[in-house]
Amino acid sequence: MARKPVRWGLLAAGGIAHAFAKGLAQTQSGDAVAVASRSIRKSRAFAKEYGIPKAYGSYVELLADRSIDAVYISTPHPMHAEWAIRAAD
Repeated sequence: MARKPVRWGLLAAGGIAHAFAKGLAQTQSGDAVAVASRSIRKSRAFAKEYGIPKAYGSYVELLADRSIDAVYISTPHPMHAEWAIRAAD
C-alpha cells in the first residue's frame, strides 16, 4: 500500500526555506502545501516560485491550517524554540 506524502507547511520564507523547498520537490514522500512569512507579499512570491498552493502573511495562520501534517521551521535560530512549541501545541 502506498503512503500519502507528508503535507508540509514552511514557517518562514528565507534562504533555508528555499533549500528545503528545492529538496522536497525532488522527493515523493512530501509536498509543500503552505508557506508563511511575516510579509504576505514575500509568502506569495515564494509560493509562486515553488508551486505551493497556500501563502500566509503570519506564522499563526499557517499553524491554524489543519491540512498541514508537519511544519518546517526556517526562522532564524533564536526563534526556533518559540515556533516549535507553538507548532506542537
